[in-house]
Amino acid sequence: MATIQRSLSSKVNANGNSEIMLRLSVSKNNKIRLKSRLFISPTRFKDGAFVKKNANPTTIEEIRSIEDNLISLERFLVGLGEQYSADVLTKDFVMTQLDQWKNPSTPELEAEKEPFRHFDSIFDEYLNMKSLSKARENHYRVLQRTLHRFEMYVQITVNPDYHFSFDTCTTDDIYAFEEFFFAEHILYDRYPQIYELAPANTRKQHKTKRPLPRGRNYMVGVFKRFKALFNWCNKQGISSNTPFVNFTIPQEKYGTPIFITDDDVRLLAEHDFSKNQHLDTQRDIFVFQCCIGCRISDLWDMTIDNIIDGAVEYIADKTIQDRPETLRVPLSLRARTILDKYKDNRQDRKLFPFISDQRYNDAIKEIFEAAGITRLVTRLNPTTGEEEKVPINTIASSHMARRTFIGNLYNKVQDPNLIGSMSGHAEGSRAFARYRKIDDIRKQQVIDQIGF
Repeated sequence: MATIQRSLSSKVNANGNSEIMLRLSVSKNNKIRLKSRLFISPTRFKDGAFVKKNANPTTIEEIRSIEDNLISLERFLVGLGEQYSADVLTKDFVMTQLDQWKNPSTPELEAEKEPFRHFDSIFDEYLNMKSLSKARENHYRVLQRTLHRFEMYVQITVNPDYHFSFDTCTTDDIYAFEEFFFAEHILYDRYPQIYELAPANTRKQHKTKRPLPRGRNYMVGVFKRFKALFNWCNKQGISSNTPFVNFTIPQEKYGTPIFITDDDVRLLAEHDFSKNQHLDTQRDIFVFQCCIGCRISDLWDMTIDNIIDGAVEYIADKTIQDRPETLRVPLSLRARTILDKYKDNRQDRKLFPFISDQRYNDAIKEIFEAAGITRLVTRLNPTTGEEEKVPINTIASSHMARRTFIGNLYNKVQDPNLIGSMSGHAEGSRAFARYRKIDDIRKQQVIDQIGF
């Protein structure tokens, strides 16, 4: 099997970017050096890997776009190595094939055009037409890369000529994809070459490209997006294929939302982190998030312009396409105090000095432990679906701040519409059913009224 090595040209263009170079190894004595025509800042590419650390959201999106294009190019080149013998694969031949691949309107390729569209182009067209939020688009890109890995897996283990297509995909293929999807964390060790070409994890902080074990709820989200793509293809006349007709996507299974109390938030807010500036800052961001209940992706994008007449105003990125409602959350004294603390230290008018999502979640676990919030809680394990007891600090994350805002308000004022106007939940949202957990203090007050 042909292999590819990445490197970066030593030449820098006028924009300060260098071209990514590829070396296609067809055999021991046949190694072809190629230009990718993809350019990136040398600070964002090291040892053949993309560097997203400390990059702003816009830069991260640009890097991921380059990464997706590079992966498509590498897959095409590896496909040539599988289709043709080593003596045919001269540099001139590869360059000709590459030119035809990049310019499909050439007469040579028109004569050999396949009867179906490659699924990459369908993903691109779908995302361009839908104009989804960055987070939701990333979810679809995850599915796209998983389909690339599935295609290579089938080629290696079953049929070397297999190509996934929205036209020819069957219900059996969907079940096979499901089986592959849940087994990826095991298959990684058996077929590492697959994960070099289409990594499961593209974030820099992951030390390996090994997929993590996946649970039912994660699978449901992925397969709902998969089905939505087929439905869209049907409506657009791209394909009449309906393999999901005989495939049942299960319902998500959630336990009771776990969040911390008002007393816990005060304990975090008042804990002395003066000897650790990093944790001090992340604690402030977490407590502020508890005060306004937004998703972390929305908090990342907020600037001082979102603070209007003593409240924070924003449109949630997740629902901006379907429900572009302006959410307005009055700022508490605690929230205003935290904002004032950073008024002289703002870059690009951002509310806070942010770090990556993963480092933020790691810091949250640390501040919980430092403040002594380590009690055991009962939860539904998202991967196994089984009940388990875990220290609350080990599962603390940015989304716990949102649950804390919603859960504590719901315990005080059980009006889902009022709270939804600040959290962004739609009227009648099923999510609120999970928050209908009366706190232990109220339960004890009721029990104390028993007359025996």
